[in-house]
Amino acid sequence: MSFLSPGWLWLLIAPAALVAVYVVLQLQRRRHTLRFTNLALLDRVAPRRAGWPRHIGAALFFCAVAVLVGAMARPAMPVEVPRERATIMVAIDVSPSMAANDVDPSRLTAAKESARGFVDSLPDRFNVGLVAFSSTASVVSSPTQDHRAVADSIETLQMSPGTAIGEGVFTSLESIRSFDEEAGENPPPSAVVLLSDGENTSGRPITAAGRAAADIGVPVSTIAFGTGAAIIEINGEPVEADIDKGALERLAADTSGHFYEAQSESELSDVYDDIGSSLGSETVDREIVTRFVLAALVLCVAGFAASMLWAQRVP
Repeated sequence: MSFLSPGWLWLLIAPAALVAVYVVLQLQRRRHTLRFTNLALLDRVAPRRAGWPRHIGAALFFCAVAVLVGAMARPAMPVEVPRERATIMVAIDVSPSMAANDVDPSRLTAAKESARGFVDSLPDRFNVGLVAFSSTASVVSSPTQDHRAVADSIETLQMSPGTAIGEGVFTSLESIRSFDEEAGENPPPSAVVLLSDGENTSGRPITAAGRAAADIGVPVSTIAFGTGAAIIEINGEPVEADIDKGALERLAADTSGHFYEAQSESELSDVYDDIGSSLGSETVDREIVTRFVLAALVLCVAGFAASMLWAQRVP
């Protein structure tokens, strides 16, 4: 058991102080009683009773206060709850070539719109994450069922030099493994959707990434953005922004994924239609405040009954 708001436990000082005061008062009461010197008469007026039962009511009251303090600290127990494991990673190329406007208004803007539409169309049960890649790749959003947060993250993507498509795939695969504790022995149903113009310039080869994805059964579906050679401006100099649809098509074929042109993103439902579902479990802390309050109520009632039975007074 754990406490979600442990700071409240400092209030346990209060029942401890009450116990100390109670003990002091009982000792003083005993000293006052001993001043009555005619013990024979005292025994007739107040017959001797067992000493400890009259303290039960007070003890139960102090316990009830302590339990109520524990309830304020929000006690929780770890429980196993079902969790959907199916995961889709969206990997977006943010290299300078994606600034080309041969796709209106630009390759990158079109890729963002396509990715956002895809994420919004996913069934709620899917976990979805976001990877951005240029000369390197990084996880922008870890897999989550909060699709709106992922869609918002897509809007924040900024361009950076280089294109490492292979690294985008490898980073997506690692994010899937990191998200699911059972991925090593029981891989979750997963897929990667990669949006790029296909011209790889850095990082590990696309073929190596394709083999890695195929080995663990993760299909990589690719969307090619660009209609042909285009000119972009880098540092004031015109540069050709070539595309390589063939590389993206081969990556999809090698991993049993799908290849799409930028104009056919509406067909992306094929990506998740074939994934299916797989339920796993995760451990979460579930609050048990109600149990503590109920226990405190029982202790209060028991304390009242004990006081009336043995001491004829409320503690």
